[in-house]
Amino acid sequence: MSTLVTSPGATVAAGATRAPSLWAQRLPIAIVVLALFGWLLWSVSSRQALLLLVGVGLGWGLAAARFGFTTGWRILVEQRDPSGVYGQIILLALLAAVSMPMLAHFPETHAALGPPSISLVVGAFVFGLCMQIADGCGSGTLYKAGLGVPLNMGILPLFALGSFLGSVHLNGWLALGATEPVGLVQSFGATGALLATLAALAVVAVGVGLWSGQRFSLRRMPRRWVWGAVVLALFAALNLLIAGQPWGVVYGFGLWAAKGATALGLFDPAQNAFWSDPGHAQRLSQTLLLDVTSITNIGILAGALWVAPRRPQDAKPLTGQQWLIGLAAGFIMGYSSRLAFGCNVGAMVSGISTGSLHGWIWVPMAFLGTLIGIRVRRRFGF
Repeated sequence: MSTLVTSPGATVAAGATRAPSLWAQRLPIAIVVLALFGWLLWSVSSRQALLLLVGVGLGWGLAAARFGFTTGWRILVEQRDPSGVYGQIILLALLAAVSMPMLAHFPETHAALGPPSISLVVGAFVFGLCMQIADGCGSGTLYKAGLGVPLNMGILPLFALGSFLGSVHLNGWLALGATEPVGLVQSFGATGALLATLAALAVVAVGVGLWSGQRFSLRRMPRRWVWGAVVLALFAALNLLIAGQPWGVVYGFGLWAAKGATALGLFDPAQNAFWSDPGHAQRLSQTLLLDVTSITNIGILAGALWVAPRRPQDAKPLTGQQWLIGLAAGFIMGYSSRLAFGCNVGAMVSGISTGSLHGWIWVPMAFLGTLIGIRVRRRFGF
């Protein structure tokens, strides 16, 4: 076979095609993101343009670090490896240290408050169960869909449909029992709320260390969990500063499905307590590009796509039964996330970091669900 000289000391086979460079693969993504950024800046608002870039940063951090909330919990249970949970604790501590003072000093910013309720308890438990079967929470489904994981790509529209139906039924669930949301920053001030949050996170870290037999140590942790936590904390804090509200995922999904159902004449928002609320009704009538959560979700997909060329997915083929169970879990996960006022991002990360009591209720209930979800996952060979 003849060869062609391409540079001193390097040859390639004649007729062979050179694989496109990483930058060549990423160029279309960069062009699309920059074009959308420019259009948002020109036609919508500088805020939405900046939030697109925040979403890209979040998606890049999630995908490049493989910062999986679901995976972190699963490896703790199955392998007694606490590194993923320690990474999440670092994220929560860093983000709380920035978010709580911000909430106290900038009245235009708002905490991710949710009411302690039967809806929250049931929703968090079911969500924790289903996220293990579906191998991804709200953010995990989003960034893995961006990476091209087939199951998560299939789950994404069903998650959106489930989230929409959960919002439609939410008031009925709240009627079963709910109290007013509790905000630690409003109750104790930024300093008191931050000290209480950091103390609670320290207690969790000690408990995890005692159970796993591996005490918290930055030196022993895989680097991806540490720098992933720092990146996510940075961009989540920027989300709060720019948008005036914490990072969320689930609401955008439900809004997408609600707009689709309304456009098809299948749903009348005026007849529903949730979607007839003035704030939700306004978002339903506007373009998705004006919605904060939707634009960051789009950015997360783009950020994951940016990582995808160097993170090829070798997911094992699923059986028909596994596909059916996984997709059903994704739909139920969407429904339960709305009942629980968020997923690992909206309820846990944003809830705890902005001082919402409901975040601290969500975590143990979702973890109990995870213990069952891992068994179901094993039973069906995922």
